[in-house]
Amino acid sequence: MAHTTTTIKISASPDQVWQLIGGFNSLPEWLPYIPSSELSQGGRVRHLANPDGEVIVECLEVFNDKERYYTYSIMKAPFPVTDYQSTIHVREIADSKTSLVEWSGSFTPAGVSDEEAINLFHGIYEDGLKALGQAFPD
Repeated sequence: MAHTTTTIKISASPDQVWQLIGGFNSLPEWLPYIPSSELSQGGRVRHLANPDGEVIVECLEVFNDKERYYTYSIMKAPFPVTDYQSTIHVREIADSKTSLVEWSGSFTPAGVSDEEAINLFHGIYEDGLKALGQAFPD
């Protein structure tokens, strides 16, 4: 199983950051390459569209509002992996009004090398967190 983690420091309180990204249906509000998200199954499954019109279906596995994180799995996607599980977590940096946002994932590459799969998701996470950072300019 392969794994990757990306982090970013954001000049906003963890509560402010979580308010934007903490909703399981909130990706289109901060992630430019996800223009739409529709919930089903009582809000536990999201159907995402990417700019190419491909569908990504993800399932909410764990949601912790108090500790500001959620974990989700991929049920259907055009990615060359199986057993995908990812967590987005907003942490407080002690003695500051800055947040540390961590996006991590683990997955089993399918038809590609570990390195290719890691590079794919590391790039997605990195680009996503850069976009998130732009929502909170210094």
